[in-house]
Amino acid sequence: MKVTVHVKLNSRKKAVEMREDGSLRVYLSAPPIEGRANEQLIEVLAEHFGKAKRDISIVAGRRGKLKIVEIP
Repeated sequence: MKVTVHVKLNSRKKAVEMREDGSLRVYLSAPPIEGRANEQLIEVLAEHFGKAKRDISIVAGRRGKLKIVEIP
């Protein structure tokens, strides 16, 4: 399934929230430097959905706050 993700960076917490439109809001503590935020996004989503990190991929939006993520 493909999910739209709105990322909030430099947050104090790491959390996943479902929005009214069916997309996810993910809070990350990592800064957007050298792909650290994308790595942490995959870790947080893998933990939330109970999947392996290698199964989750960012399909679009690698450099922005709005991303499309594929989760099997």
